[in-house]
Amino acid sequence: MNRVLTLLLLFLCASWRFLAAQEVQSPDGLLRVKLGLEGGVPSYSVAYRDKVMLEPSPLGLETSIGSFSRGLTLVSSKVHLVDETYTMPHAKASRIRYHANVLTGTYVNGSGDTLCIVFSVSNNDIAQTYRVSSSKHTHCTVLKEATGFDFPGKTTTFITPQAPANEGWMKTKPSYEEEYTYEEPVGTPSKYKLGYTFPALFHVGSDGWVLLSETGVSSQYAGTRLSDGSSEGLYTIAFPDSRENDGIGESTVTTSLPLQTSWKTITVGETLKPIVETTSAYNTVKPLYQPSQAYVPGRATWSWIVWQDRSCNVEDQKRFIDLAAVMNFEYILIDALWDKQIGYEQMASLVAYAHAKGVDVMLWYNSNGSWNDAPQGPKHRMDTAPARQKEMAWLQALGVKGIKVDFFGGDKQVTMKLYEDILTDANRYGIFVNFHGTTLPRGWERMYPNHMTSEAALVSENIIFNQYFTDREAYTSTMLPFIRNAVSSMDFGPVLLNKRLSQNQRSGRIRKTTDAFQVATSVIYQSPIQNFGITPENLQEQPAFVLDFLRRVPTVWDETRFVDGYPGKFCIIARRHADRWYIAATNADSVSRKLQMDLSWLSGKDMAVIQDNPDRTAGAQTLRVPRNGMVTVLLEGLGGAVLTTEP
Repeated sequence: MNRVLTLLLLFLCASWRFLAAQEVQSPDGLLRVKLGLEGGVPSYSVAYRDKVMLEPSPLGLETSIGSFSRGLTLVSSKVHLVDETYTMPHAKASRIRYHANVLTGTYVNGSGDTLCIVFSVSNNDIAQTYRVSSSKHTHCTVLKEATGFDFPGKTTTFITPQAPANEGWMKTKPSYEEEYTYEEPVGTPSKYKLGYTFPALFHVGSDGWVLLSETGVSSQYAGTRLSDGSSEGLYTIAFPDSRENDGIGESTVTTSLPLQTSWKTITVGETLKPIVETTSAYNTVKPLYQPSQAYVPGRATWSWIVWQDRSCNVEDQKRFIDLAAVMNFEYILIDALWDKQIGYEQMASLVAYAHAKGVDVMLWYNSNGSWNDAPQGPKHRMDTAPARQKEMAWLQALGVKGIKVDFFGGDKQVTMKLYEDILTDANRYGIFVNFHGTTLPRGWERMYPNHMTSEAALVSENIIFNQYFTDREAYTSTMLPFIRNAVSSMDFGPVLLNKRLSQNQRSGRIRKTTDAFQVATSVIYQSPIQNFGITPENLQEQPAFVLDFLRRVPTVWDETRFVDGYPGKFCIIARRHADRWYIAATNADSVSRKLQMDLSWLSGKDMAVIQDNPDRTAGAQTLRVPRNGMVTVLLEGLGGAVLTTEP
């Protein structure tokens, strides 16, 4: 009997250890997540190719119905396989296979309520969420997430600080428009002592890279961020600042039970290839509604970016409509102040003029209610349901296809509901949406099929406003593709071909980049709606091959590949539309750089090349990719190139 009892105890002990420290691997076996429970406190760690990428890091929630970060007891643990294929008509890849092993650990707290910790692990990508259920409660407030990311001490950062609420121009911050750190050691205090926004890129020395982000945020959750890091490299999840949205709404999350939190995503790789190619924002979310129609991607002219506020008048807009028609662009974006400087009465005839030229129209709106002091109109058309639906019915009657909505107030749950309400109403009226002065879109291209793109970065308007950012334009082009644009479409507003960034070209900021660099940004930056910064004068200033390239460059892609690059130094990205490849490169250095590209999958293909001339204009040539696939291109300082397979 004693021997049987001993064996039973040994079996139970082994079983408890098996349950208490579960592990799940990616399908290729290279990425491993270990989920553990010690003293009732859950944690996890991440390794890639047996190298530690995240040390044991905390998990759990603090809620109004009790703690789910301590005092937990493991009930069960199971792994199941997900293998699905879905389509994304407006993204960097059109057909995506998601193949993952999903670990679900089920726990109860001291009150008998249930927490499920879920890790979905595919090759190079991890997605983590919580599910809370209770037999005694019908709703719950999430007060805090304990979720953390503990990096090895050798890690450096490429992350952007959270800005203080109600600061900046007309109290419009936070707007996700801060500069990124560059190779700062983990634990360095953030600029405003408020932590960092998603996405966030970490360089784990010679072991590889980690990109953190968030997806699956709807009206049922808040947008979260990272805290400042500890001296040991631990960053934890932080909820919005109470001052955001001008104090309107709670910083916590309240919803019915059972609840599911947002997904935190962790992309891991030895190189930047998995970072650039990740589809982690879309893999674990589903469409929340069906599109009311097919939303058409495309290119747009946009007077405001270079000609600014005064250009929002009928005659200047007609010039840019004519420019769009000549360039075979699908759209014109008519920006802020059109309600006063053009007027509602004249907008119908202006839209009709555009339609007669084969050009569709997008109109700008101020999101405001009361959360900032931005004065541009139209205002108070998007912040309440009656006003919004009346406005959208008018837009639909005119045949306006899209709206750009600006100046949001933060990341609280109440603000996320406003985003969702705008998108849902817009879909009802057949209108697509572009958000500016905005949060990071967290899986929204899949969740909301009429969400086309968002800003959420330091984009081209800052090149117009400040020579400092004009001088750093090339540097920016080698940062954003590895961080912000890796997880979502980004409305940068590329291709600024004026030498002086003003209407008269005698004043304004002085552009430092080459013409070929500007052409390359049409591919480097991914957005299904590309609001280009070209002006009517460029038709006479640029060679035909530049204009012809812009006439045909796609804005949506079937495939995206990382070729080479390093944040802040250079970037080479390849994108495919149908059977045609576009390879774009930019150089952040002020001196020339010779880049050798491995294009072995295009061996034997003829390619058209737009590259730098010594005088910084754009030149053209053709080449054939050799058998070994190695192609060399010389980029001038702050220069670029784009290579296209011949049709």
